[in-house]
Amino acid sequence: MRPLRPVPRSSAGPRDTRRMKLKKQITVCGGAIFCVAVFSLYLMLDRVQHDPERRQSGVSFPRSQISVLQNRIEQLEQLLEENHQIISHIKDSVLELTENAGGLPVLLAYQGNGSWTLPADNHPTFLSVSPQDCQFALGNKGQKTDLQMLDVYSLLKFDNLDGGAWKQGFEITYDEHEWDSDPLQVYVVPHSHNDPGWIKTFDKYYQDQTQHILNNMLLKLQEDPKRRFIWAEISFFSKWWDNIDIQKRSAVRRLAANGQLEFVTGGWVMTDEANSHYFAMIDQLIEGHQWMEKNIGVIPKSGWAIDPFGHSSTMSYLLKRANLTSMLIQRVHYSIKKHFASTKNLEFMWRQTWDTDSNTDIFCHLMPFYSYDVPHSCGPDPKICCQFDFRRLPGGRINCPWKVPPKSINDANVEERANLLLDQYRKKSKLYRSKVVLIPLGDDFRYDNSLEWDQQFQNYAKLFDYLNSHPELHVQVQFGTLSEYFDAVYKKYGVSPGSKLPSYPVLSGDFFTYADREDHYWSGYF
Repeated sequence: MRPLRPVPRSSAGPRDTRRMKLKKQITVCGGAIFCVAVFSLYLMLDRVQHDPERRQSGVSFPRSQISVLQNRIEQLEQLLEENHQIISHIKDSVLELTENAGGLPVLLAYQGNGSWTLPADNHPTFLSVSPQDCQFALGNKGQKTDLQMLDVYSLLKFDNLDGGAWKQGFEITYDEHEWDSDPLQVYVVPHSHNDPGWIKTFDKYYQDQTQHILNNMLLKLQEDPKRRFIWAEISFFSKWWDNIDIQKRSAVRRLAANGQLEFVTGGWVMTDEANSHYFAMIDQLIEGHQWMEKNIGVIPKSGWAIDPFGHSSTMSYLLKRANLTSMLIQRVHYSIKKHFASTKNLEFMWRQTWDTDSNTDIFCHLMPFYSYDVPHSCGPDPKICCQFDFRRLPGGRINCPWKVPPKSINDANVEERANLLLDQYRKKSKLYRSKVVLIPLGDDFRYDNSLEWDQQFQNYAKLFDYLNSHPELHVQVQFGTLSEYFDAVYKKYGVSPGSKLPSYPVLSGDFFTYADREDHYWSGYF
């Protein structure tokens, strides 16, 4: 705070000056009331004396009405006297309060919109606070976390150095024999992010794309029990649910029960975390969870937040209170991602800053690269990863910006393609502490036609079959859900889901403000 500047003293003193001003204000206020009353009386008498209708008809003013008027004048005089006494009492009370408080009288500031602004009260209140009112004040003074985001922000230079293939990172190397005794586990998680309103309206998105995504999901997952899919936005899913028959609803329940279809976070939307009030965040979470429990009989285990523009610790707290055990986030400043990747802190226990123990801890996975699309998900080199987004096969509507298109997998090229992909999986795994790696496979409104389902699942199945059939590669690859990945990490350390992982850091704070590249800060909408 800025120090208060000393006020020059006049010869009369500031207290006397304020008193004089107060007296003047009260005098003016009383005089104004008196003038208004007298003027109203004058207008009333003038109207009586100059009533044109009475003059034309020659009717005289009745004595009874004159008597009534005299009585009212006497009542008005009495009211004015009482008003004068009230003002005098107010004046004396204000001066007495000023003397007792040892300070200057404070006047209310009128805002011009019918409201008054109360002045700041610098005096202590007379309310006692019981220690039980603040439970976290009892016991110890709080535990210091391994990572406090304010400290991290002050540590970083935010210099945006060119990292090579991983532009915002650094070169990643590894020893091919690192996994000889402990094979790498890879979980490829198909997903489709559906914004409930963005470039199109909610209904337009549903009509053009979302209903087709879910229709195909229902058919394609049933073709192979190894296939997986995750879904987040319940607002879209409930609309689709209302338009399918009983047989299809039963099929959805079976897919959810056997683990092929997982609902992640389970909110009505994937809520913004920067501007939304926590009432709204809770409300949409309740709406989605109650809908799922009522209609499908499941409650989410894991959080999936790939598109909020920055991430708040409020959301991690709400997910923890909603009995979720783990969560994933994506849109974090690239310098923070680089720093956490270099120190293998991309996974951590997220704790509230006010927590004195570990009651609010939730396991969090931070995606390391630029985006959640396929080119920035399989590993550090988007030019290579894009070649494994099979929707971009030649002849389709989208292609790879790096000018190297994907190739359909066949017996002639499967070895070369599988080893190229495995190299990216290994490099990505080096950024994390466990030998379990998560590979999202999707993007905005993906899998909206049956051809993409076939392109992705069939080509990846051939790659998986090759990698899994060669034990010398020391890798096990499969389609998986988000919770299957987290469960594999927990199992690796021998702890139950949601428990603290040995040697993993504890973090407090939030991830604002977000920048995805260079100085492109996503803060103008705050």
